[in-house]
Amino acid sequence: AGFIKSPLSQKRLTQDSVELYCEAIGNPIPEIQWWFEGNDPNETYAQLWDGARQDRVKINATYNLHSTSTISIANLTSDDSGMYECRASNDPDRNHLSKSPKVKWIRSQANVFVIERSEIATQVTEDSDKLILSCNMSTPHSAIKGHKWMQGEKILEKDESTSTFTSYTINGKKEEHSGVYECVYDTNPQMTGQVNISVFPQVIAYKKSEHGNEGDTGVLTCKNPSFPAVTTWSWSKIGHGVSALLENASGRYIIKSTGNKTELRILKLDIEQDTGDYSCTGTNSYGSGNTTVNLRVRSRLAALWPFLGIVAEVLVLVTIIFIYEKRRKPDEVPDDDDGGSAPLKSNATNHKDKNVRQRNAN
Repeated sequence: AGFIKSPLSQKRLTQDSVELYCEAIGNPIPEIQWWFEGNDPNETYAQLWDGARQDRVKINATYNLHSTSTISIANLTSDDSGMYECRASNDPDRNHLSKSPKVKWIRSQANVFVIERSEIATQVTEDSDKLILSCNMSTPHSAIKGHKWMQGEKILEKDESTSTFTSYTINGKKEEHSGVYECVYDTNPQMTGQVNISVFPQVIAYKKSEHGNEGDTGVLTCKNPSFPAVTTWSWSKIGHGVSALLENASGRYIIKSTGNKTELRILKLDIEQDTGDYSCTGTNSYGSGNTTVNLRVRSRLAALWPFLGIVAEVLVLVTIIFIYEKRRKPDEVPDDDDGGSAPLKSNATNHKDKNVRQRNAN
């Protein structure tokens, strides 16, 4: 057996997690084990297994063409500092305690240094229309090379200051910028402080006005984009100055709420009963917030009105065209053997001959 990849020594902070990786090859495919030796001089190597240390140790191994194994330890303490050893062997008698293995286990080691986490004091200060976020580290464990301010994966600001104090200024009110912010100290390993801007729920509706057809299912939705998340949602129907709380148990109302989103479904919409304003209210540890959604219920025939309007317009247009064409063309005189155009032609000829005779007489 031989190693393809060996675990690497690492520095970690208390409460962090660490992951070590080992990969071996051989024929037959070797087995991989993990062993640990603490920093106590009297401590000896002990084998680690999946679920050890109060289920903080997780080991994942695969044996396909070659062997791979990963050990991860969560919520580190100073007692987790020490030497971690990846052992690999494909000797058939490697696990028989009564027999000496023909081939020794090959070993690869890595040191894990767990450093006590320094305390970082955080604060949020309001100054007119500004928010000042600050972090102050006590007794840094290593040299500070700079700072970063982050929100999620987004870097808001960075510097190369070596100070234990760092701050970040936001223009605006708390309600507009609530969330989780982090100050990251460029140390080895990195130190991070968390600054929370917390407000009561800033509830908004997906749509301020919703439409539904009679007999269909109406859907009203509200969300809370602020921090912290809503712990309790409620819906009510507003009418004549009175707010009636809606419950799932009523049969026609179905309320589904997950974290910062809530949805009210109204089955078999009724024009008289369901048209109106609905209020959704979200509550967290800082208070409550609400907004109103207007629901309009249309008759089932409402969808036909546009079509009927088009039909009516077409009929009016056809009528106008017909009347115009009728007036524009003169009445046609039908041919008749007993009268009609022939006598008219004869009269015209006689009148012409009379005029000729008069001119000749003159």
